[in-house]
Amino acid sequence: MDLKQIDDELSVCGQIGSNDVERIARQGYKAIICNRPDQEESGQPSFAEISQDAEKQGLAMLYLPVVSGKITEAKVTAFTESVKELPKPILAYCRTGTRCTELWALSAVTQGMKPAEVSATAQGLGYDLKSIQARLGKSSLERGPAAAHYNILIIGAGAGGLSVASSILKRAPQAQMAIIEPAEKHYYQPGWTLVGAGVFKPQQTERTMASLMPRTAKWLKASVVSFDPANNLLRLDDGRAVSYDRLVVAAGLKLNWDGVEGLTDSLGHHGVTSNYSYDLAPYTWKLVQELRGGNAIFTQPPMPIKCAGAPQKAMYLSADYWHRKGLLEKINVKFFNAGPVLFGVEAYVPALMNYIQRYQVELNFSHNLTKVDVATKTAWFDKTDSEGNKETVKTGFDMIHVCPPQQAPDFIRNSPLVDGAGWVDVDPETLAHKVFGNIWALGDVMNAPNAKTAAAARMQAPVVAHNVLADCNITQGTARYNGYGSCPLTVAKGKIVLAEFGYGGKLLPSFPSWLIDGTKPSRAAWSLKKDILPFVYWNGMLKGREWLVKPSVSAAKIQ
Repeated sequence: MDLKQIDDELSVCGQIGSNDVERIARQGYKAIICNRPDQEESGQPSFAEISQDAEKQGLAMLYLPVVSGKITEAKVTAFTESVKELPKPILAYCRTGTRCTELWALSAVTQGMKPAEVSATAQGLGYDLKSIQARLGKSSLERGPAAAHYNILIIGAGAGGLSVASSILKRAPQAQMAIIEPAEKHYYQPGWTLVGAGVFKPQQTERTMASLMPRTAKWLKASVVSFDPANNLLRLDDGRAVSYDRLVVAAGLKLNWDGVEGLTDSLGHHGVTSNYSYDLAPYTWKLVQELRGGNAIFTQPPMPIKCAGAPQKAMYLSADYWHRKGLLEKINVKFFNAGPVLFGVEAYVPALMNYIQRYQVELNFSHNLTKVDVATKTAWFDKTDSEGNKETVKTGFDMIHVCPPQQAPDFIRNSPLVDGAGWVDVDPETLAHKVFGNIWALGDVMNAPNAKTAAAARMQAPVVAHNVLADCNITQGTARYNGYGSCPLTVAKGKIVLAEFGYGGKLLPSFPSWLIDGTKPSRAAWSLKKDILPFVYWNGMLKGREWLVKPSVSAAKIQ
């Protein structure tokens, strides 16, 4: 915890933990402002957790979250008023302290402080204000150091980012590469379904980012705040500028917990959970074991979402547990899907419907979750009929598993790289950007019409790696992606319907039908999901070993 004093009233720092609060109080601080949104990163201490410890120390707490790169005038005004009203001195924190400093800077100039003085103060503390220079007065800011330059720059070190980095380096070990990633931890997210069913421990899905970074790649531990693709330039949240010859965007997606009224404050208690979070998946398993009767609700928002089968997986595994314990007759299992069908690829629906009937699941299609209230244990949905008319319906719950609405990260949605829906706009086969020829994207962040799964990223990574290096004249021809994605639908503990498909719903099985028939529940598919795929992920995919995913390459050069 590195506290940086701006003036006698205010200091800033990066993320704090519960064990830091007592020290903050001992140093004489009277109030803490949190400028970092909850759930910004898995494993991040929540505002509520920090508040509990602050209350014990007699510290005032204020939650004023700001999305990186999106400081509104309303937030600046709220920050100004809060600093006036809170007992002093005050400590403000976010991920690195940058957002807090930017809020102070914008507040200070509105109160008459000269922009040059504001800039000098921030730079003296190690913070560069270039991302807000237009709002402070561009001429007042000193020219920063020359941008660092890389031949290949990758945004994101999730499944897609690390896989494509390793695949590139397997083909071209000499490649000059940097990876932009702020997180300290990397998660095997497909494992969270099994954490929520008591099969995996959460720690089995977690590794340090440092242990997975390719040895020869430069790790830029920061977040992107803005793009200038016309000049092959982007800017980081610590003020650094980075230029590139070729850019790969693998930034993942954002879980929009705030997209459902009351959800953010409800998660993790009073029966509200989600396997879409590392911190919450163990709570799913706790709720499943403790429920003895009542309504168990499972929700799915509008597409696109990460792993479209995951909301159902939680439902099937939970119902299977209750079935084995003889509790299912006392529990009403209800599935509320914003979409019109159980699963988007028809070939797998009959097998799934057998388990819907086995678990006596009530299906509710075209129902989109809009509000959760833990005080009354009630959930509200927008129900849409065949003619597009909407009505609000509500239901009580004893347990509710929520899949949140999802979108591209804010810094992507506000960039020149996106289509009208806010996703990076790429050619669905080559995964090259449709406008900027030296930019590619893969994984959840881009708009190709494939399922957003780790299996899809595994297939995409070699395609992007080949095409990036073809642009460098290191490889020849054009690699093309067929839309492959896989969704191991865990219909029971020990049984999986292995859905594998590509563009247009075309079935793309990886195994002969005598070994695994993906349209039927299989113990072999369960073993694949539980025992084999985690090993392949950690030791194959993230290391650039392209087992069963060698790209299809045509002689034609990318146009």
